[in-house]
Amino acid sequence: MAPAGKRARYAPTMRPRFSRPLTHLIYAILFEAAVMVVFSIGYRVAGWSWGDAIYMVVITDFSVGFGEVRPITEPWLRVWTMALIVLGCTGTIFITGSLVQWLTEAQIHRALGGKRMENEIEKLTGHVIICGYGRIGRMIASQLESGGTPFVIVDQSAERVAEARESGWLTLSGEATDEEVLRMAGVARAKVLATVLPNDAANVFITLSARNMNPQIQIIARGEVPSTERKLLQAGANRVVLPAHIGADRIAHLILHPNARELLGGKTKSSLDFEHHLTELGLDMEEIEIGPNSPWLHRRVEDLEAEAAGRLMALAILRKEGGTDMNPNPTAMLMPGDALVVMRRSGRG
Repeated sequence: MAPAGKRARYAPTMRPRFSRPLTHLIYAILFEAAVMVVFSIGYRVAGWSWGDAIYMVVITDFSVGFGEVRPITEPWLRVWTMALIVLGCTGTIFITGSLVQWLTEAQIHRALGGKRMENEIEKLTGHVIICGYGRIGRMIASQLESGGTPFVIVDQSAERVAEARESGWLTLSGEATDEEVLRMAGVARAKVLATVLPNDAANVFITLSARNMNPQIQIIARGEVPSTERKLLQAGANRVVLPAHIGADRIAHLILHPNARELLGGKTKSSLDFEHHLTELGLDMEEIEIGPNSPWLHRRVEDLEAEAAGRLMALAILRKEGGTDMNPNPTAMLMPGDALVVMRRSGRG
């Protein structure tokens, strides 16, 4: 069993750029191509047309045996044709053997690699299960690694799973909503499960399944829409994190700071660090000028947020007269010359 305070990593086997069977296959193809080119030139020298020469080489090289394209009477040309038969058959056998070896090695490596990782996961206890390897999942994995906490990543994307494995982290490829996948991740032995998928319905389902499979596990769930928080708590989550609201609180605090304008338009170190932090959370802050032709002119804040369906949150209205309405009233009206500070989702992760 891996102790809770010790980092659990999967060390992928370092392989050369080309495996030996693949190298053999490349050499075999090059050899076969060289044979076809050289012998085609030989028949061309004998006075054959390029079409007849290439056709003769192909049917002889691959042992089709349709017969001679032209009568072969010269002794040297007969020797040339016999050499083509020997070398061509050798090249074909070489290609076939290398191809079978390459495909077989890939299957064996995949099977052994998957089994090795399953064995590593079975040794874990008191670990953390991360459901979803998007933007937030990567941040969690990085922090847990720094803290020496063992963890397992579960994601259905083959590309994301491969990326996590390249980092040396234990992973499982599959739907976290599948109880069998959670069982393979060791949910019964885990200490914490963090479900951070960008899909609220999936996070609720995972929370229900994990709570049913391990009543003692601590579950931290991500929510996209505020109304999901109650559902996640009812499903069994101990904590619910709303990335959009976390970013909103932070932005509101910085707007109240005397350097808020610099944050919105400047390139200071603090503003760049903050922008990077928002990007990692999948959020983006924007200041929108309300001009005379703006589609948002003379509209209420609550209407804009309702249309965005949780993808946009109004943080402040910078009034043309110079005042600032922090956390504006939902019925606040946007007037010409105002600037609306909002937080958007910059992407899903």
